[in-house]
Amino acid sequence: MKFEVWAPLTGPTGRVALRLDEATYEMTRDPEREGWWAVEAPAADGSRYGFLLDEGRVEDRGEGRDGVRGTVRPDPRGRRLPDGPDGLSAVVDFEALTPAAPAPAPRTVLQDAVLYELHIGTFTPEGTFDAAAGRLSHLTALGVTHVELMPVCSFPGRHGWGYDGVAPWSVHEPYGGPAGLARFVEAAHAAGLGVVLDVVHNHLGPSGNHLPAFGPYFTDTHHTPWGAAVNLDAPGSDEVRAYFLGSALAWLRDYRIDGLRLDAVHALADGRALTFLEELATAVDELAAETGRPLFLIAESDQCDPRTITPRAAGGIGLHAQWNDDFHHALHCAVTGESQAYYADFAEAPLGALAKTMTRAFFHDGTWSSFRGRHHGRPVDRGRTPAHRFLGYAQTHDQIGNRALGDRLSASLSPGLLACAAALALTGPFVPMLFMGEEWGAGTPWQYFTDHPDPELAEAVRAGRRREFAEHGWKPEEIPDPQDPATRDRSRLDWAEPGRDPHARLLDWYRTLITLRRTHPDLRDPDLAALRTAHDEERRWLTFRRGDIRVVVNLASEPTTVALGRNGVRVLAAWIPVGHPDADGRVRVPAESVVILGP
Repeated sequence: MKFEVWAPLTGPTGRVALRLDEATYEMTRDPEREGWWAVEAPAADGSRYGFLLDEGRVEDRGEGRDGVRGTVRPDPRGRRLPDGPDGLSAVVDFEALTPAAPAPAPRTVLQDAVLYELHIGTFTPEGTFDAAAGRLSHLTALGVTHVELMPVCSFPGRHGWGYDGVAPWSVHEPYGGPAGLARFVEAAHAAGLGVVLDVVHNHLGPSGNHLPAFGPYFTDTHHTPWGAAVNLDAPGSDEVRAYFLGSALAWLRDYRIDGLRLDAVHALADGRALTFLEELATAVDELAAETGRPLFLIAESDQCDPRTITPRAAGGIGLHAQWNDDFHHALHCAVTGESQAYYADFAEAPLGALAKTMTRAFFHDGTWSSFRGRHHGRPVDRGRTPAHRFLGYAQTHDQIGNRALGDRLSASLSPGLLACAAALALTGPFVPMLFMGEEWGAGTPWQYFTDHPDPELAEAVRAGRRREFAEHGWKPEEIPDPQDPATRDRSRLDWAEPGRDPHARLLDWYRTLITLRRTHPDLRDPDLAALRTAHDEERRWLTFRRGDIRVVVNLASEPTTVALGRNGVRVLAAWIPVGHPDADGRVRVPAESVVILGP
């Protein structure tokens, strides 16, 4: 087996060695690739190995040959870390992980998709891939098309959100490692579900990161909230870009994952004319053509810049879709009345903000942002940008977990308002995405939890979170301790809830809405310009039309009557049963309720 590593930062003697099981093998420079070292050695699935980088000392091994002495470090491209990020890597035989006759990957395109975001560690009590696979029947009955996994790369400790990953090619061992992920993807495909994986390219976690010992993976040319930036444009960045690009393609190729969600692409410091994101989008499109599978990339970006999702042929970056936080913020303000922090821009006229995002995607399209203290965003060309370039949602891991108590909408809203929020996301113009447990109004919070083995880092995270919320009036003892195992335990879903009311009723409503979306093409129409809205801020109702489908949402605490301007429509679904519109096309909508009408 051939072992390779990019290690241009060798010491004075310029030596690199492979430590494989109990043996050590000197590596030789690759004459055609600068900084690369290679060696052939016998290995099998599970063989433990790492690399010794010359640290300026050489020892006589007693056999007339010099050997490299230094710290044995895991392979930067290692696919498995059985003992965590500071342990040795293990060889993975991907042929053995692939079934002889794998289930075909679903061919659902984004326009027809409904995504379901979940965290492996808290989706089930066990917190493993296999346990999550055992709950896939719930998702197929719900009607979603894709499971979006939060990051699964290796990170120190057992429990965490996954955004402190330090080995972008590996799979977190407590979840089940590479074999567990492969089984989960196979089970999802067999159930007719696609799999999307959240990946992080903008930073690595604060401990367990061995990349700086190998090469210039980071640069002080740019600084980010996490410190030195990932090196995408400074000297040595060609190999760094290839490292992250190769990692992304490996998830799609080796595990047959169907798409990637790219975390915080606005934090990628990249001044090149050809950006890393463009390179990645091109490579994924080429892999999709090669495999005949509809692969896609979904960005998280707060820039409100449509160029992110504009095709490369039209001068854009060419990503296939992006999360639309503007839609979320407008919806959140409309149903909760909150106005703190970034919600302030949307809270002055929340229904108007919601109507704008539903027809123009971005609320900030060059408008003033009080939260940022400047103008922000640029307009979306509705004639060239289909609605399925955006994901719409009422809740996400970020929007729940970054709250002081990790409280979901269900902690403060009535079932009726939860039903209204669901209808806005699932019958609106964008590709819907749910966060695990949302579909039954989960009573469990989803809080910020960590498991840092380093006590100093653990205390810094604990103190930092308490300090952050103290600025907003919270007392330190009110903020859940991220390191307390109880914080993670509270965040696990309670699977007894879906079987009892009011959870069961809300779950049935979500199933009804997803069925309507699947069976009525008007609800998947990508034309943003064709969507028509009307609203009344004072009476707190909003209605919108998508083809022949009308949706009327009443957020007020009292009934309202809305004139549709036409008759001949019937009720397709309603949170609270209502009669058909009268002869003048008026429909009476109960308090905190929603009605969906069609021909």
